[in-house]
Amino acid sequence: MLKKIALASCLFLAAACSTVPITGRRQLSLVSDTEMNSMAATEYQKVLTTSKVIGSGTQAAMVKRVGQRIQQAVETYFRQQNQQSQLEGYAWEFNLIDDKQENAWCMPGGKVAVYSGILPITQDETGLAVVLGHEIAHAVAKHSTERMSQQMATQGIGSLASAAVGQAPSASQNLFLQVVGAGSQLGLLKYGRNQESEADHLGLIFMAMAGYDPDKAVQFWQRMDAREGGASPPEFLSTHPSNGTRVADIQRELPEARKYYKR
Repeated sequence: MLKKIALASCLFLAAACSTVPITGRRQLSLVSDTEMNSMAATEYQKVLTTSKVIGSGTQAAMVKRVGQRIQQAVETYFRQQNQQSQLEGYAWEFNLIDDKQENAWCMPGGKVAVYSGILPITQDETGLAVVLGHEIAHAVAKHSTERMSQQMATQGIGSLASAAVGQAPSASQNLFLQVVGAGSQLGLLKYGRNQESEADHLGLIFMAMAGYDPDKAVQFWQRMDAREGGASPPEFLSTHPSNGTRVADIQRELPEARKYYKR
């Protein structure tokens, strides 16, 4: 009996897998895109109504301009791969929030927020493209869905799977908030190192396709490293790759990204 249950569980998990674009990595996916996008839209509106959104000016215009260029690159890539269905239900939004946090994020469904505190580090449109390419990559790679699915599997597939399909919406919404990765105010569980590295890789491709020089990504992460002043924890204690590892990985991936870059 136990063997049958174990076999059924393995078959269920195997069937509930999807593939990350570009990298081809297999990931666990127990929650539908429709559910994730719906929860994201709800939480995004809460953020906008409780934050000071900068709706006009050169910086707000830059956020929308860069975001829309990355969006177009993502849509182009998926169209070329005949995977347009992966973006069904996306309703892209790009907003600049007046906040000292050095942060930006993209929820499932293309809901993007950039905090004004990160703009001195991005410095220009290309620097912002590095950040938005990375954050949008988290969304289109469905990293939040993967984290939520992992939590469901850990805590018990049966009970939480039913919550995720609407039988207990408050439970699924709370779990969503834990995994969405939308900064310190929302995301309680950070993306893992593999997901961060994957977002760097995809983001590099997307910014290059959007017409931004991918080589400038190295300079951005070097600025971020200088900003932290060596105060970041050892890599093995962090969910993020060290900036040194991140730069080395990006430099290794640049030849691929340059193929997509047209001046």
